[in-house]
Amino acid sequence: MKITDLGNFDAPVLLFGGPYSNLQAFEALIDAARQLNIPAERMICTGDVVAYCGDAEATVQAVRDAGCAVVAGNCEKQLAEGSTDCACGFDDNSQCSILAQGWYTHALTQVSRDSRSWMASCPDIVVFTKGGRRYAVLHGGMTDISRFIWPVTQDAVFTEEFEAVERLVGPVDGIIAGHSGIPFVRNIGQRQWINAGAIGMPPNDGTPETRFVVQDDEPRIHRLAYDFKKARQVMENVNLIQGYHTALSTGFWPSEDTLPPTMRRT
Repeated sequence: MKITDLGNFDAPVLLFGGPYSNLQAFEALIDAARQLNIPAERMICTGDVVAYCGDAEATVQAVRDAGCAVVAGNCEKQLAEGSTDCACGFDDNSQCSILAQGWYTHALTQVSRDSRSWMASCPDIVVFTKGGRRYAVLHGGMTDISRFIWPVTQDAVFTEEFEAVERLVGPVDGIIAGHSGIPFVRNIGQRQWINAGAIGMPPNDGTPETRFVVQDDEPRIHRLAYDFKKARQVMENVNLIQGYHTALSTGFWPSEDTLPPTMRRT
């Protein structure tokens, strides 16, 4: 386990997940951070820099050039190892698993050896302190990097994850995660679980805008508008037309079977 301690922040922290090879979304995020007066030193990514969209290598380079902290997601782990599978945790027969064969193969061919080395160097967990509260940033879960944790997940799961994190890094007041692609804040007693969502894909809500979080006194979920038409065109240009390209426009995933039944449209 690689742990990075970023120390104490006395100003807002921008938290984001899942750039997902969406260069246009990441560029828009940098613009948003500039407008919020948040430098890269106070930006933390929950992982999966590379995934569904068409600009894998360019997105990695943009994230590296920006200099923000990045926690290793399952995609970073798998690409660093040269694995042929994303290990996203989908059921074998799910739409996500079927569609992953397309985008992950594209990413595997696009990402450079140097970028894979950088991915291998990303920490598994980042800790920081803000306003006297201590936070841990991870990808999916501590018990499983690809664990899907949702707004409707049972309290016992959150408690299990807090206990696993604290065995590794000591007491924390909050955990910041990603992986599921759905932003939310959940209070577990006096502690908070914050999912920063994903900037590279909308949260299945029928709009093309994506999400990120600014952590100050309290976490605030922000909308991110970006040139989704250009991002979609990039996907079409490299033949990534299995369904995620339309999700950039419609705001609905082609893989709702990943969601808990109560969170699906039908």
